[in-house]
Amino acid sequence: MDFEKPIKDLYDQIEQLTISQEKTKTDMSAAIASLEQKIVETKKDLTDTLTPWHRVQLSRHPDRPYTLKYIEKMCTDFVELHGDRNVKDDKAMVGGFATLGDKTVMIIGQQKGNNTKTRQLRNFGMANPEGYRKALRLMKLAEKFNKPVITLIDTPGAYPGLEAEERGQGEAIARNIYEMIGLKVPVICVIIGEGASGGALGIGVGDKVVMMENTWYTVISPESCSSILWRSWDKKEVAADQLKLTGTDMLNFGLVDSVIPEPLGGAHWDYDEAAEILKNYLLPTIEALEKIPAQERIDQRIQKFGNMGFWEETANEESETNAS
Repeated sequence: MDFEKPIKDLYDQIEQLTISQEKTKTDMSAAIASLEQKIVETKKDLTDTLTPWHRVQLSRHPDRPYTLKYIEKMCTDFVELHGDRNVKDDKAMVGGFATLGDKTVMIIGQQKGNNTKTRQLRNFGMANPEGYRKALRLMKLAEKFNKPVITLIDTPGAYPGLEAEERGQGEAIARNIYEMIGLKVPVICVIIGEGASGGALGIGVGDKVVMMENTWYTVISPESCSSILWRSWDKKEVAADQLKLTGTDMLNFGLVDSVIPEPLGGAHWDYDEAAEILKNYLLPTIEALEKIPAQERIDQRIQKFGNMGFWEETANEESETNAS
């Protein structure tokens, strides 16, 4: 990213000093240590001055950890489960049982690709209806064995193709929202990258909904919003600001429960630390949720999502007339 160039320049200087040190057998450790300290300071300054558009860019960073990377770093004994038992296995949605700490959990999430070939395979993280139906099948399986569900959200949206609509994209997402409200096991939803529209909501209903620090969560991407309002993508930065899509904004609106910090500069700088931070949130949260009776958790979930949004109720004049 352009705004990360000062950090890259410092890393390049360290690399040059390291090479020079090996060639000339000269001790450069003090200079290298000074540059490493400057990197920390630069990352901190960058983190403190990020705009909403910068956070959107970081959420899409090509080096950012995706669902399978978090699973690899946080969990052991991951057993991926495939297929929706109806159409096919959607590669944009992954999930299975895993061991998190000393707990067995069902972990589900959207997966983007790391190169051109895998991006096409994963459909850029945009799931088809069978992806959401697979996710629901796995959630029901977790409920059967009384295991907590963790969902990792990272999608630019559900796949909007004609064939997806023909197979019931809207119904699949709506069914997931309906069923997730009533799951008897603890459900924690974590936005680890992009959280766009119904594509995010399809696995985004839980007892706790949280966002990583450099992520976004809203009904439409800044680019699409800009193209609708201004007939151009040139206003995407303005749109990102006006949409109030950052973790802090969502927390202030009461739409998420917490914002989880990332390593300095973003999760893409340190996969291990990012995964450890998330793991340290998940384990005590699961433990706390498991102490709450299932029906009470469901009631709290219903109340939580029922209280979202702003609305007014007006009396129906025709109904009042008939009643009188």
